[in-house]
Amino acid sequence: MAIAAHPGDAFFAMGTPVAMATHLGGQGSFVSLSWGEKGSATIPPAKYGAMQQEAATKAAGLLRSTALFLHYGDGAVPDNDEAAFAVCDFIRLHKPDIVVTHWKGSGHKDHQACYAIVQNAIFYAAIPGFARQDPAHSVGRLYFADNWEDARDFVPDTYLDITPIYDQWMKACGVFPMWRGETGFRYNDYYSSRATGCGCLSGYRQAVALMSWAEQRIQHLPSL
Repeated sequence: MAIAAHPGDAFFAMGTPVAMATHLGGQGSFVSLSWGEKGSATIPPAKYGAMQQEAATKAAGLLRSTALFLHYGDGAVPDNDEAAFAVCDFIRLHKPDIVVTHWKGSGHKDHQACYAIVQNAIFYAAIPGFARQDPAHSVGRLYFADNWEDARDFVPDTYLDITPIYDQWMKACGVFPMWRGETGFRYNDYYSSRATGCGCLSGYRQAVALMSWAEQRIQHLPSL
């Protein structure tokens, strides 16, 4: 499950782990906390938000996954328990083993909020004492995505081979109106270049870098 502040973040920065999961026979889902409706300087927010939602739904279909939405305002995603329990409910319903989300080292307030929301949502989802519609579910692993807006203190410790799904992921990202720089930033060039660069570093044709939750890096070994 990718959990992002905006649909573009979900698919551009977090889409490949989900695509690899479905490629290998698992299930995948994309949660967008907002529609990113304020992302265009020329298209009115209501129209652009609808375009974003349509693109995310189509992209999820191309990656054999599900698009899920909360409807917080772009730039106004709240770091509160209402949002955390809403994400908790998605986690309990879809039962992901792995969650990918934003790293906290971001200058974007929605990304910072998403990071905090996901931490709390995973906590709430795992505890049966928090009574919700679905039973408790514990997420096995949490990773933070390599996002150009979340680069402060981002230190990758995991490289994922995305060669088998690279073309499929590129096609899915291409349905977004912002992918080729329409809103000012050339996401296509950035993320395709990153995939090649990470592939060079890790010995694959294409790869993505991920940062794992600090608690996951602790090893328990009987001997070295």
